[in-house]
Amino acid sequence: MTAAERAARASAADDVCASAYTACGGPDTGVALVAVGGYGRCELAPHSDLDVVLVHDDGVELGEVASAVWYPLWDSGSRLDHSVRSLPEMVGQAESDLKVALGLLDVRHLAGDPNLTLRLRTTMLAAWRRHAKDRLPELREMVRKRHEVAGELAHESVPDIKESEGGLRDATVLKALEATWLVDVSGADLERGRRDLLDLRDVLHDVVGRPSDRITPEHWEPLAEALGVEDAGAAQRHVRELGRRMSHFSRLTWRRVDDVLARPASVRTARRPWLEPLAPGVALSRGEVVLDAAARPASDPVLLLRAAAEAAEHDVVLAPPTAARLVRECAPLPDPWPAEARDALVRLLASGRGLLPVWETLEETGALARILPEWERIRLLPHASVIHRFTVDRHVVETCIEAGALIRTVARADVLLVAALLHDIGKGELTEHSVAGAPIAREIARRMGFDAAGVELVGELVRWHLLLSETATSRDPDDPATVETVRSRVPGVEALTLLLALTEADSRAASPKAWSTWRAGLVRRLARNAMAAAGGEEAPEEAPPVVEVPGTVRRAGGAWVSVEPDEAGARVTVAAPDRIGLLADAAATLALQRVRVRSARAWAQDELGVSVWEVADSDVDPAVLRERLVAVAEGRVDARSRLARPGPGRLEPVVVVRPDASHRATVLEVRMDDRPGVVALVCAALAELDLSVRSAHVSTVGPQAVDVFYVQEEGAGRLSDERAAAAAHAVRAALAGE
Repeated sequence: MTAAERAARASAADDVCASAYTACGGPDTGVALVAVGGYGRCELAPHSDLDVVLVHDDGVELGEVASAVWYPLWDSGSRLDHSVRSLPEMVGQAESDLKVALGLLDVRHLAGDPNLTLRLRTTMLAAWRRHAKDRLPELREMVRKRHEVAGELAHESVPDIKESEGGLRDATVLKALEATWLVDVSGADLERGRRDLLDLRDVLHDVVGRPSDRITPEHWEPLAEALGVEDAGAAQRHVRELGRRMSHFSRLTWRRVDDVLARPASVRTARRPWLEPLAPGVALSRGEVVLDAAARPASDPVLLLRAAAEAAEHDVVLAPPTAARLVRECAPLPDPWPAEARDALVRLLASGRGLLPVWETLEETGALARILPEWERIRLLPHASVIHRFTVDRHVVETCIEAGALIRTVARADVLLVAALLHDIGKGELTEHSVAGAPIAREIARRMGFDAAGVELVGELVRWHLLLSETATSRDPDDPATVETVRSRVPGVEALTLLLALTEADSRAASPKAWSTWRAGLVRRLARNAMAAAGGEEAPEEAPPVVEVPGTVRRAGGAWVSVEPDEAGARVTVAAPDRIGLLADAAATLALQRVRVRSARAWAQDELGVSVWEVADSDVDPAVLRERLVAVAEGRVDARSRLARPGPGRLEPVVVVRPDASHRATVLEVRMDDRPGVVALVCAALAELDLSVRSAHVSTVGPQAVDVFYVQEEGAGRLSDERAAAAAHAVRAALAGE
């Protein structure tokens, strides 16, 4: 699809509209048929509506024209969005409705009185420019709300090429900002990006066969074929590249709008820009970092990084022409980098939210290829895990932003920030990305001028950046064997402190659920225990909390259930007279209510058995759970039969004893298809052998559940080899439905 084809579609529609106006006897003066919005811009896609307005001067009688003009258009099969307004009504509607005002900036004459169309167009443009400073804050808020709903074109799994941030709607807004004459927009680059998005929409309409701006998963393959790219992955990269470029233009332009609106009138009208010196060769001019007259890029290899760091630290724009000039003229960085270059990079990475727009400018101007050529490995690479909000490269930038808030907690802020930048550099390789990334990270750190100890620290952090989160959520963080697993891989207190900060930054950057209160507590507890062990201390086992249970439960038996919602689900606490099988009944109750369990911990408190369940659902009714728990315990509900294994075609259960995973309990690792009831069936099978479950840790890898159970004899001891084998056999049989 090309602009010529869109113009041909618009021309054909123009002919239909003009013929319809003539056929109904439309007058030559005082009335005009005009196109607005995308039709006004001659940007019709194959299935676009025709946005038309019949405009008339005040006092002009339209007669039958007002209704008759639409019938030929409907008969032609055109999709029509139409209205009839007087010129004063148009002006008034534009003043009260910002969306109408934006649409009327692109008024184009179709038929009738051309002078009326000209008056309407000039009136709309003049009003837009006259009131721009008053209306732009409203426009920005409207754009922000749309972005919140539609997400980013570069990152959404089902992107909307019109409404998403970086889509066609943003391109139209940028043209409206340009029409205010308050800011400059990168005209040629913007127009090229807008044209590419229009081409994409044309292809999508042809692929889908109807008006659609959303790309659903089944459309990627036919879209790739229509675009002439190799596969669905290439089609995704193409679409996300377009969205990222338009997002960059949009953010850059809005930063300039903010600067204009905040600037005093005396500065806005000054003929010559005022330069505020920031660093050698770098100055601030009208909210943008530029080069000063003394700058000598050819003899200053650090100038690019220095300018970027200043822009990010001051949270202002790195002027794209300045970055582009530095790419062309700046001397290459030596190998290894001088200390000033490394310090400038660290300052850039530690700048917080100011990092993102500057990093985008570096990427769009080709500057990143000079600073970090390995960046191309992860550029626009999608994450395989659904927990991630962004593509790998954007996630890395967000991790640096989060790490910047944690630098006061570590001794080597430079190592933390560079490790945050490089922690996913091995993504896209066939081997585990942390294994593949470690040697790449070491080489980059060496090139950046780190000493041998710094290089090794960066490499170790990249290699083990998943260690704390994976271990803490799948093993007991208080068990000495678990602690030893971590300490043996990351032996020093300094490295463990850095790893904890990197884990938090990485998790926060992924999504809010990746660093919930529950997950953060487990990770920090494990890290604290490992640090104690690294310092020669034995971490004491954390005592379970004392749960305040109503006296009626103690006196009359029964059960007590409480639910505390949190940002990632809820914490369910169950207490009842202690007995073997209580945990199994509680697990069955949750499974029957379709509550997704993440972990469980159980202990005896006086004569009560207490268990705490971290669950992924927040709308859990404690009264319903208590009633169902009592019914299960009394045998009125046969939980085991209801949770029986479904038919064939699922993953066969695998149960393995991990003898070295704990010094205090026997660890059973269960792998099978992910479905409700696994924890309940395992606990019930163990209860029949008079075994108690001290804790359970549930995780999911694709379609497979990986559940770990810490099992003890009733006297709180590890199982013998024979008992462990019997327990594994019983669990396997229960899960297989035998």
